[in-house]
Amino acid sequence: MPGVSRPAGGPGLPQVRRVVSEIPGPRSRELLARQRGLVPAGVGAALPVFVEAAGGGVIVDVDGNSFIDFGSGIAVTTVGNSARAVAKRAAAQLRRFTHTCFLVNPYESYLDVCEKLNELAPIPGERRTVLVNSGAEAVENAVKIARSATGRPGVVVFDHAFHGRTLLTMSLTAKNTPYKQGFGPFAPEVHRAPMAYPYRWPTGPERCAEEAASALADLLDRQVGADNVAAVLIEPIQGEGGFVVPAPGFLGRVAEICRGRGILLIVDEVQSGIARTGRMFACEHEGVRPDLITTAKGLAGGLPLGAVTGRAELMDAVPAGGLGGTFSGNPVACEAALGVFEEIETHGLVDRAREIGDIMLAFLGGLARRCPAVGDVRGRGAMVAVELVEPAGDRLPDPGLAARVARRCHEDGLLVLTAGSYGNVLRFLPPLSITDALLEEGLSVLAEAVGKETDVAVA
Repeated sequence: MPGVSRPAGGPGLPQVRRVVSEIPGPRSRELLARQRGLVPAGVGAALPVFVEAAGGGVIVDVDGNSFIDFGSGIAVTTVGNSARAVAKRAAAQLRRFTHTCFLVNPYESYLDVCEKLNELAPIPGERRTVLVNSGAEAVENAVKIARSATGRPGVVVFDHAFHGRTLLTMSLTAKNTPYKQGFGPFAPEVHRAPMAYPYRWPTGPERCAEEAASALADLLDRQVGADNVAAVLIEPIQGEGGFVVPAPGFLGRVAEICRGRGILLIVDEVQSGIARTGRMFACEHEGVRPDLITTAKGLAGGLPLGAVTGRAELMDAVPAGGLGGTFSGNPVACEAALGVFEEIETHGLVDRAREIGDIMLAFLGGLARRCPAVGDVRGRGAMVAVELVEPAGDRLPDPGLAARVARRCHEDGLLVLTAGSYGNVLRFLPPLSITDALLEEGLSVLAEAVGKETDVAVA
């Protein structure tokens, strides 16, 4: 937007793509060898290079390679890896004190974060917020609150959903490998409904919203019993499931179905919230006003902080001592979160997310028209994805192509992430501090990688 300043990278960090070694380079390979002897094999990395500096729209590794960042730490560094207000506030708090435990000695910054979330959340009536440590913990607490407020045990989730790696959130998550395989048995009273996934809905996108809503109502009324269900939990844009944007009207129908049955609606905004999609919360695109919202990832600029924000009467239904934790709402993380809100407001980052989305969707739409392997382009704001398929026209997922394109992008200095229930989605989460020049260069690198891996001229 003209006249609105943009956040910059860290001091002296050039905003350029630069590849000076093979990927990973020699120093990163040394550290990877060290990692194998120290860290379990179950902890992997999408791009196994060790970071020395980051900010703006780039990540610089220990070998001097500078990557354009289309990942933002999986939507964590939405305002940038070294946003000035975040770093300044967190550093000042570190000098005052690092922790007291809010359950022992409270501090004002916790209240400031809660006040801001209560103000921003599109939840009807008076609101309350509790701070926690992560997205998974936020989801677990939202379910606890819903069960306490309703006296009901059941939770309904959706195909392709991802909600975390703890026992309950694994149970809520749809994809088996790698998130659930070998980790059972899982938590009971979790029921799954079809997701309104337009690209893969059997009868086509036009009927997707109504048919998916009917399936949800049938599950509640005939299979589970609505009186047994505390909450329906949904991502307004699915994250790990492949950035699935539900068919228009579906979220509103879910809200109506819940209201008509006394079921609470929990919207999981862990990945899509905090300005990522061009609104502060993605559910606002559909005019949905849930009972409870979970946030984390982008909330504190990289420091561990999550939250549940909800209607006051629901939040207050939990007895004293039922919520909280030793590290929950750490004061350094709270100050970082206040820095995030400052960055968003000062630099117009909600609008910037829409600008980024317009650039990406236009470019990727053109790529899809030229390349049959790009089956679908979808997303909102700076949360965009392409779904790659075999080019025969039957929409068969092509996870191998997604892996090859991602690897080629990495070798050429662009960080991209894969996702999707079938492993065939490339998802793009650039920081809102990225410049147009870097964004467009990254898209060109992506197009070149797709063209080389599919033998299709995309220029």
